Amino acid sequence: MSSNDKQNLNQSDNNVPDSRIRQQKKKVLTVMLLALAVVVVGIIMTHRYSVHHETIKEAMRDAVLHDINQVRLPGGIMADPSLISGFIVTALLLVFALLLRVFALPRFQYVPGKLQMLIEMWVGLFDGLAKGNSPHRNKALGAYIFAAGSYIFVGTMFELFGFQVLTSQGHSVSLPAPLANINGAIAVGCFSYLFIVFGGVVANGPKGILKALKEFSLPLSMTFRLFGALLSGMLTTELVYYYITLSFFLPVVVGVLFTVLHAVIQAYVLTMLTSVYYGEVSEVTESRKKKKKEDKDGEGDVQPQQA
Repeated sequence: MSSNDKQNLNQSDNNVPDSRIRQQKKKVLTVMLLALAVVVVGIIMTHRYSVHHETIKEAMRDAVLHDINQVRLPGGIMADPSLISGFIVTALLLVFALLLRVFALPRFQYVPGKLQMLIEMWVGLFDGLAKGNSPHRNKALGAYIFAAGSYIFVGTMFELFGFQVLTSQGHSVSLPAPLANINGAIAVGCFSYLFIVFGGVVANGPKGILKALKEFSLPLSMTFRLFGALLSGMLTTELVYYYITLSFFLPVVVGVLFTVLHAVIQAYVLTMLTSVYYGEVSEVTESRKKKKKEDKDGEGDVQPQQA
Protein backbone atom coordinates (compact mmCIF):
# COMPACT_ATOMS: atom_id res chain seq x y z
CA MET A 1 0.00 0.00 0.00
CA SER A 2 1.38 3.40 -0.99
CA SER A 3 1.80 6.36 1.32
CA ASN A 4 -1.00 8.25 -0.47
CA ASP A 5 -3.44 5.43 0.21
CA LYS A 6 -2.49 5.40 3.89
CA GLN A 7 -3.05 9.17 4.17
CA ASN A 8 -6.47 8.89 2.53
CA LEU A 9 -7.39 6.06 4.93
CA ASN A 10 -6.38 8.13 7.97
CA GLN A 11 -8.35 11.11 6.71
CA SER A 12 -11.46 8.98 6.21
CA ASP A 13 -11.11 7.61 9.77
CA ASN A 14 -10.85 11.16 11.16
CA ASN A 15 -13.91 12.25 9.22
CA VAL A 16 -16.12 9.55 10.81
CA PRO A 17 -16.22 11.14 14.31
CA ASP A 18 -16.73 14.58 12.77
CA SER A 19 -19.75 13.39 10.83
CA ARG A 20 -21.21 11.82 13.98
CA ILE A 21 -20.77 15.06 15.91
CA ARG A 22 -22.52 16.98 13.11
CA GLN A 23 -25.42 14.52 13.18
CA GLN A 24 -25.77 14.86 16.95
CA LYS A 25 -25.77 18.65 16.69
CA LYS A 26 -28.46 18.48 14.02
CA LYS A 27 -30.58 16.24 16.25
CA VAL A 28 -30.22 18.59 19.23
CA LEU A 29 -31.08 21.61 17.08
CA THR A 30 -34.12 19.81 15.64
CA VAL A 31 -35.40 18.91 19.12
CA MET A 32 -34.96 22.51 20.33
CA LEU A 33 -36.83 23.89 17.32
CA LEU A 34 -39.65 21.40 17.85
CA ALA A 35 -39.89 22.33 21.55
CA LEU A 36 -40.00 26.02 20.64
CA ALA A 37 -42.73 25.32 18.07
CA VAL A 38 -44.76 23.45 20.70
CA VAL A 39 -44.44 26.39 23.10
CA VAL A 40 -45.59 28.87 20.43
CA VAL A 41 -48.55 26.67 19.46
CA GLY A 42 -49.50 26.27 23.11
CA ILE A 43 -49.41 30.03 23.66
CA ILE A 44 -51.63 30.64 20.62
CA MET A 45 -54.11 27.90 21.57
CA THR A 46 -54.44 28.96 25.22
CA HIS A 47 -54.78 32.67 24.47
CA ARG A 48 -58.58 32.60 24.23
CA TYR A 49 -58.98 30.65 27.48
CA SER A 50 -56.96 33.05 29.62
CA VAL A 51 -59.20 34.68 32.25
CA HIS A 52 -57.95 37.03 34.99
CA HIS A 53 -60.31 37.82 37.86
CA GLU A 54 -58.06 40.69 38.96
CA THR A 55 -55.71 43.19 37.36
CA ILE A 56 -51.94 42.91 37.66
CA LYS A 57 -52.01 45.90 40.02
CA GLU A 58 -54.48 44.16 42.34
CA ALA A 59 -52.53 40.88 42.18
CA MET A 60 -49.25 42.55 43.16
CA ARG A 61 -50.93 44.63 45.85
CA ASP A 62 -52.47 41.52 47.40
CA ALA A 63 -49.07 39.80 47.26
CA VAL A 64 -47.79 42.51 49.61
CA LEU A 65 -50.78 43.36 51.83
CA HIS A 66 -52.78 40.07 51.67
CA ASP A 67 -56.12 41.84 52.12
CA ILE A 68 -58.09 40.56 49.10
CA ASN A 69 -57.63 36.80 48.63
CA GLN A 70 -58.44 35.55 52.12
CA VAL A 71 -59.74 32.15 53.20
CA ARG A 72 -62.73 31.65 55.47
CA LEU A 73 -61.89 29.27 58.33
CA PRO A 74 -64.41 27.41 60.50
CA GLY A 75 -66.19 29.90 62.75
CA GLY A 76 -66.18 32.63 60.12
CA ILE A 77 -62.57 33.67 60.79
CA MET A 78 -60.84 35.23 57.79
CA ALA A 79 -57.21 34.21 57.35
CA ASP A 80 -54.45 34.80 54.85
CA PRO A 81 -53.43 31.74 52.77
CA SER A 82 -49.87 32.05 54.07
CA LEU A 83 -51.16 31.33 57.60
CA ILE A 84 -52.58 28.04 56.36
CA SER A 85 -49.24 27.33 54.67
CA GLY A 86 -47.47 27.96 57.98
CA PHE A 87 -49.70 25.48 59.83
CA ILE A 88 -49.24 22.84 57.13
CA VAL A 89 -45.44 23.23 56.99
CA THR A 90 -45.17 23.07 60.79
CA ALA A 91 -47.32 19.94 60.93
CA LEU A 92 -45.32 18.28 58.13
CA LEU A 93 -42.00 18.97 59.86
CA LEU A 94 -43.24 17.67 63.22
CA VAL A 95 -44.69 14.49 61.70
CA PHE A 96 -41.55 13.90 59.64
CA ALA A 97 -39.33 14.38 62.72
CA LEU A 98 -41.50 11.95 64.72
CA LEU A 99 -41.36 9.31 61.99
CA LEU A 100 -37.58 9.67 61.75
CA ARG A 101 -37.20 9.31 65.50
CA VAL A 102 -39.41 6.23 65.72
CA PHE A 103 -38.52 4.33 62.55
CA ALA A 104 -35.25 5.64 61.09
CA LEU A 105 -32.92 6.57 63.97
CA PRO A 106 -32.99 3.11 65.66
CA ARG A 107 -31.81 1.59 62.36
CA PHE A 108 -28.84 3.90 61.82
CA GLN A 109 -25.59 1.99 61.22
CA TYR A 110 -21.87 2.67 61.27
CA VAL A 111 -21.84 2.51 57.45
CA PRO A 112 -24.62 4.96 56.58
CA GLY A 113 -27.22 4.42 53.89
CA LYS A 114 -28.61 7.12 51.60
CA LEU A 115 -31.22 8.43 54.03
CA GLN A 116 -28.77 8.41 56.93
CA MET A 117 -26.15 10.26 54.86
CA LEU A 118 -28.70 12.89 53.84
CA ILE A 119 -29.80 13.46 57.43
CA GLU A 120 -26.23 13.58 58.72
CA MET A 121 -25.25 16.10 56.05
CA TRP A 122 -28.24 18.33 56.85
CA VAL A 123 -27.65 18.19 60.62
CA GLY A 124 -23.88 18.54 60.17
CA LEU A 125 -24.32 21.74 58.15
CA PHE A 126 -26.01 23.58 61.01
CA ASP A 127 -23.89 21.90 63.68
CA GLY A 128 -20.78 23.13 61.88
CA LEU A 129 -22.18 26.69 61.74
CA ALA A 130 -22.89 26.61 65.46
CA LYS A 131 -19.48 25.25 66.47
CA GLY A 132 -17.58 27.48 64.08
CA ASN A 133 -19.23 30.76 65.12
CA SER A 134 -19.80 30.00 68.80
CA PRO A 135 -17.19 27.47 69.96
CA HIS A 136 -17.69 28.24 73.66
CA ARG A 137 -21.49 27.72 73.77
CA ASN A 138 -23.27 25.97 70.90
CA LYS A 139 -25.59 23.14 72.01
CA ALA A 140 -28.80 25.15 72.11
CA LEU A 141 -27.60 27.24 69.15
CA GLY A 142 -27.18 24.18 66.93
CA ALA A 143 -30.70 22.98 67.72
CA TYR A 144 -32.23 26.40 67.09
CA ILE A 145 -30.59 27.17 63.76
CA PHE A 146 -31.35 23.62 62.60
CA ALA A 147 -35.06 24.18 63.33
CA ALA A 148 -35.11 27.70 61.84
CA GLY A 149 -33.16 26.73 58.72
CA SER A 150 -35.34 23.67 58.11
CA TYR A 151 -38.53 25.74 58.49
CA ILE A 152 -37.32 28.43 56.09
CA PHE A 153 -36.14 25.93 53.49
CA VAL A 154 -39.20 23.65 53.60
CA GLY A 155 -41.60 26.59 53.88
CA THR A 156 -40.13 28.29 50.83
CA MET A 157 -40.10 25.09 48.78
CA PHE A 158 -43.70 24.40 49.83
CA GLU A 159 -45.12 26.88 47.31
CA LEU A 160 -43.73 24.80 44.43
CA PHE A 161 -46.41 22.17 45.07
CA GLY A 162 -49.13 24.68 44.16
CA PHE A 163 -51.82 23.44 46.57
CA GLN A 164 -55.08 25.26 45.83
CA VAL A 165 -57.60 26.78 48.24
CA LEU A 166 -60.83 28.69 47.66
CA THR A 167 -60.97 32.29 48.81
CA SER A 168 -64.01 33.96 50.33
CA GLN A 169 -64.77 35.41 46.89
CA GLY A 170 -64.89 31.97 45.30
CA HIS A 171 -61.56 32.19 43.44
CA SER A 172 -58.91 29.48 43.55
CA VAL A 173 -55.43 30.55 44.68
CA SER A 174 -52.29 28.56 45.38
CA LEU A 175 -50.87 28.49 48.89
CA PRO A 176 -47.80 30.77 49.11
CA ALA A 177 -44.72 30.38 51.27
CA PRO A 178 -45.41 31.12 54.97
CA LEU A 179 -42.71 33.80 55.04
CA ALA A 180 -44.21 35.62 52.04
CA ASN A 181 -46.38 37.34 54.65
CA ILE A 182 -44.63 40.13 56.55
CA ASN A 183 -46.02 38.80 59.86
CA GLY A 184 -44.29 35.45 59.39
CA ALA A 185 -40.99 37.14 58.57
CA ILE A 186 -41.33 39.41 61.63
CA ALA A 187 -41.95 36.37 63.86
CA VAL A 188 -38.82 34.56 62.62
CA GLY A 189 -36.62 37.67 62.81
CA CYS A 190 -37.78 38.69 66.32
CA PHE A 191 -37.58 35.16 67.70
CA SER A 192 -34.03 34.82 66.39
CA TYR A 193 -33.09 38.09 68.07
CA LEU A 194 -34.67 37.01 71.36
CA PHE A 195 -32.71 33.78 71.19
CA ILE A 196 -29.50 35.82 70.76
CA VAL A 197 -30.44 37.97 73.79
CA PHE A 198 -31.15 34.80 75.80
CA GLY A 199 -27.68 33.46 74.96
CA GLY A 200 -26.09 36.70 76.12
CA VAL A 201 -28.00 36.67 79.42
CA VAL A 202 -27.10 33.04 80.16
CA ALA A 203 -23.40 33.62 79.46
CA ASN A 204 -22.83 37.13 80.85
CA GLY A 205 -25.88 38.05 82.93
CA PRO A 206 -27.16 41.65 82.59
CA LYS A 207 -24.09 42.61 80.58
CA GLY A 208 -25.22 40.15 77.91
CA ILE A 209 -28.40 42.18 77.43
CA LEU A 210 -26.36 45.32 76.85
CA LYS A 211 -24.18 43.54 74.30
CA ALA A 212 -27.27 42.28 72.46
CA LEU A 213 -29.02 45.67 72.54
CA LYS A 214 -26.12 47.18 70.61
CA GLU A 215 -27.48 45.31 67.58
CA PHE A 216 -31.01 46.73 67.95
CA SER A 217 -31.47 46.85 64.16
CA LEU A 218 -30.81 43.12 63.80
CA PRO A 219 -34.47 41.95 63.96
CA LEU A 220 -35.43 44.55 61.36
CA SER A 221 -32.67 43.50 58.99
CA MET A 222 -33.50 39.80 59.43
CA THR A 223 -37.22 40.44 58.88
CA PHE A 224 -36.94 42.55 55.76
CA ARG A 225 -34.21 40.38 54.29
CA LEU A 226 -36.48 37.35 54.49
CA PHE A 227 -39.62 39.16 53.40
CA GLY A 228 -37.96 41.13 50.59
CA ALA A 229 -36.27 38.14 49.06
CA LEU A 230 -39.41 35.99 49.01
CA LEU A 231 -41.60 38.90 47.90
CA SER A 232 -39.36 39.75 44.94
CA GLY A 233 -39.56 36.18 43.68
CA MET A 234 -43.35 36.12 44.10
CA LEU A 235 -43.85 39.43 42.29
CA THR A 236 -41.63 38.34 39.41
CA THR A 237 -43.58 35.10 39.06
CA GLU A 238 -46.90 36.99 39.20
CA LEU A 239 -45.75 39.24 36.35
CA VAL A 240 -44.69 36.28 34.25
CA TYR A 241 -47.92 34.40 34.91
CA TYR A 242 -50.12 37.38 34.14
CA TYR A 243 -49.00 38.12 30.60
CA ILE A 244 -50.26 35.57 28.12
CA THR A 245 -47.18 35.57 25.90
CA LEU A 246 -45.14 34.24 28.81
CA SER A 247 -47.71 32.22 30.72
CA PHE A 248 -47.32 28.85 29.00
CA PHE A 249 -43.70 27.90 29.64
CA LEU A 250 -41.63 30.54 31.41
CA PRO A 251 -43.45 30.51 34.80
CA VAL A 252 -42.28 26.96 35.40
CA VAL A 253 -38.64 27.89 34.90
CA VAL A 254 -38.84 31.27 36.65
CA GLY A 255 -40.88 29.96 39.60
CA VAL A 256 -38.63 26.98 40.27
CA LEU A 257 -35.43 29.02 39.85
CA PHE A 258 -36.45 31.81 42.24
CA THR A 259 -37.95 29.44 44.80
CA VAL A 260 -34.95 27.10 45.03
CA LEU A 261 -32.44 29.97 45.16
CA HIS A 262 -34.37 31.81 47.87
CA ALA A 263 -34.89 28.65 49.91
CA VAL A 264 -31.17 27.85 50.00
CA ILE A 265 -29.85 31.40 50.34
CA GLN A 266 -32.29 32.66 52.99
CA ALA A 267 -32.00 29.56 55.15
CA TYR A 268 -28.22 29.88 55.10
CA VAL A 269 -28.12 33.66 55.64
CA LEU A 270 -30.45 33.75 58.64
CA THR A 271 -28.79 30.82 60.38
CA MET A 272 -25.36 32.30 59.69
CA LEU A 273 -26.31 35.71 61.14
CA THR A 274 -27.95 34.12 64.17
CA SER A 275 -24.93 31.94 64.94
CA VAL A 276 -22.45 34.82 64.46
CA TYR A 277 -24.27 37.28 66.74
CA TYR A 278 -25.03 34.54 69.27
CA GLY A 279 -21.33 33.73 69.42
CA GLU A 280 -20.48 37.40 70.02
CA VAL A 281 -22.95 38.07 72.85
CA SER A 282 -22.47 34.69 74.56
CA GLU A 283 -18.70 34.95 74.74
CA VAL A 284 -17.70 35.12 78.39
CA THR A 285 -16.08 38.44 79.35
CA GLU A 286 -12.75 38.70 81.16
CA SER A 287 -14.28 39.80 84.48
CA ARG A 288 -16.65 36.85 84.48
CA LYS A 289 -13.75 34.49 83.66
CA LYS A 290 -11.76 35.86 86.59
CA LYS A 291 -14.72 35.45 88.92
CA LYS A 292 -15.18 31.83 87.91
CA LYS A 293 -11.48 31.19 88.38
CA GLU A 294 -11.53 32.77 91.86
CA ASP A 295 -14.55 30.68 92.81
CA LYS A 296 -12.73 27.51 91.76
CA ASP A 297 -9.60 28.53 93.68
CA GLY A 298 -11.70 29.27 96.75
CA GLU A 299 -13.35 25.87 96.60
CA GLY A 300 -9.90 24.25 96.32
CA ASP A 301 -8.70 26.09 99.45
CA VAL A 302 -11.78 25.16 101.47
CA GLN A 303 -11.74 21.46 100.74
CA PRO A 304 -8.33 20.67 102.40
CA GLN A 305 -9.39 22.59 105.56
CA GLN A 306 -12.55 20.50 105.81
CA ALA A 307 -10.49 17.32 105.39
